[in-house]
Amino acid sequence: MTTVLIVATAAPKQPAVLVEALERFRSKGATVTLACFFDSEELGIDPALAEIRTFAIPGEKRDARFRKALGRAPANRKIWLHARRSTWLRQQYRRADLLVALDARAVHTVWEMAQRNTRAGAYYGLVPAQKALAADRSESVGKRLERQFAAAAGIGARGARSAAEQTIRTTFQKATGQRVMSNPAGAWLWTRAVAAPRVPDRLRSKLAVRLHDSAVRAGRPAAGTRAASAAVHRINSLATRADMLTKAAKTELTLGHQPSGLHDAIRAQLALADDLLPRDTKKAAAAVSMAWSLSSNRVLHFDRLTSPMSTDPGAFVAPFRESTAARKLSQPRGRLTPAAPAPTDRPLRLLVTTLINDNFLSEILERYRAMPNVEVRFLDLYEDEVTRPLALSGSTVMEHLLAGDSSYGAKVEEWLRPHLDWADTIFVDWCQATAALFTLHDPGSTRIIVRLHSFEAFNFWPHLVDFSRVDDVVFVSDHLRDLSTAVLPQLTDTGGPRLWVIDNAMDLQRYPRSKPADARFNLGMVGFSSVAKDPRWTIEVLRKLRERDERYRLTLIGSNFNDRTSKPAKDYGKLLKQDLAELEPLGAVRRYGQTDDVPAALQEVGVIVSSSVRESFHCGLVEGAASGAVPVVRDWPFFAGKPHGARTLFPADWVVESPAEAAERIFAATATEEQWRETGQAAAEHALKTWDWSVTQSGFDRLLLDD
Repeated sequence: MTTVLIVATAAPKQPAVLVEALERFRSKGATVTLACFFDSEELGIDPALAEIRTFAIPGEKRDARFRKALGRAPANRKIWLHARRSTWLRQQYRRADLLVALDARAVHTVWEMAQRNTRAGAYYGLVPAQKALAADRSESVGKRLERQFAAAAGIGARGARSAAEQTIRTTFQKATGQRVMSNPAGAWLWTRAVAAPRVPDRLRSKLAVRLHDSAVRAGRPAAGTRAASAAVHRINSLATRADMLTKAAKTELTLGHQPSGLHDAIRAQLALADDLLPRDTKKAAAAVSMAWSLSSNRVLHFDRLTSPMSTDPGAFVAPFRESTAARKLSQPRGRLTPAAPAPTDRPLRLLVTTLINDNFLSEILERYRAMPNVEVRFLDLYEDEVTRPLALSGSTVMEHLLAGDSSYGAKVEEWLRPHLDWADTIFVDWCQATAALFTLHDPGSTRIIVRLHSFEAFNFWPHLVDFSRVDDVVFVSDHLRDLSTAVLPQLTDTGGPRLWVIDNAMDLQRYPRSKPADARFNLGMVGFSSVAKDPRWTIEVLRKLRERDERYRLTLIGSNFNDRTSKPAKDYGKLLKQDLAELEPLGAVRRYGQTDDVPAALQEVGVIVSSSVRESFHCGLVEGAASGAVPVVRDWPFFAGKPHGARTLFPADWVVESPAEAAERIFAATATEEQWRETGQAAAEHALKTWDWSVTQSGFDRLLLDD
């Protein structure tokens, strides 16, 4: 009797063909076993035709060694790794007369089985197997022995090679690990080795990345930088060089460091982009996109208490100004006609548009919707699920700008042209994707206004905006304008947009409320969910106050701290949790939580604190001042010592340099209830007459309504 083993990795598209073949095998007296590497219940085959077994069901328990082997193996070999673990299946293929692969992915597995059962015939497909069943398969003893020896030798060679590769891999990992790279002698030796001549670029790059990562993780980033630098000078391929330096930089960013080789990685990607630009704009765009991804990584600017951008913005973006490809992204393309004056025979058509965030638009929309001489439409580019993807891909915008034309650009044109044709004026809130898309094509005679808040200055999107097609750019503070013009020199070029500084639109009239007497000792923060808000600075102020008077406490208003964005945020969040675990049980700190009624929450706050390292304006602080709380503003470090900052935005007596100075201001302002109420009242009056919407709306009227 002939024994047939069929191996299948997927259910056949025509099960009837398999059923017919099984019936033919049975009619010729063969016993058939079907090994399925999928759920065999999908087949619905009569058990009388074949013994059916299912293997490698998803979710089966796998040990770590097996998981590692699966991860390294190519797709077709994974089936064999599963098959050889089954004792039952090993017995089946060793006694089978015919081994049959039902599909292409099963071929390697059947071949491996045939190497271990040289007596059996191995076939791909049911038809060849049926023909073989009817044929005479006899062969000489010598020929059979030859096949057995060849198969055994092949199995042994493959096993030896696999063992040798694993040994080499393990030895390499240990020899280049953290322990070795933490030793000066080991680091010196490997730095010399990675710079040795005649090492292939790919191998040199892989070794350099491994050495760099090990050194950084061992706490010796300088040794890692030396190893990477030694290797990069020997690498000829621009792509390999950029890939190596980028991987090294990403490792440090993942660990929460500012990479020492950050600009080297950025310049390498930009050099690759410049080289690719004449012949492959898609790959050139990918390289520029990677350079911007490195430079705008949140670890550098948002999840730490410092930023290289604020220290010297011009130097930080200098590599992009030196790159042909990067300069082409913001190259002015101009417009055929200037923006038309406001119409006199019909209402002004005003389109207000944003992407997701409309937090700063409610007063603006309400005011101009109420005007008979203005017709307002609002557009959030995120709302339409069909067109939404067009607004979420910076790399695709870059590819279009480098190519000069694309199907993507045509889709954007089709999407936004009706809005451009309808509007007389478009007010774009946030200088991000919305601004880039509305300037991707000539806006015609429509006037384009863009408002830039804060985070965009640290991001890549403004560098994709064609400011030659923007008529006006609005900032919410002088220090934000200074930073933005340093990062975006095209803002001040001849023919560039008009620059405005207009305060945020805030209805402050609803904040003044009578405060209870014990609010005098209650500090408050509105918003503490990010590292930039630096709530631990306020907690340090609180500690200094409580050293002298334990009546002082702190109320944190808003969402809890978000520590999921990066390792530095997680590290900061861990320290903040320790602070809160100590102070909350004492009643010294209370988390108020997220609320839609901020005026009610501020009614209990006697001192409002801005402890941020950077702010464009800080609405929460101004709202607190309007409520009658005493303002205490840290001299925001990102802008401290520069021509404009917290000291030029707010009255001088509001601003302090240190927690100690903040504590002294609070002690003085809250020495008596009368003193506290007088100081708070003065702050409220200043806030209302300076920043209330009844005052600042005139700036928007001049911007939107005056020619």
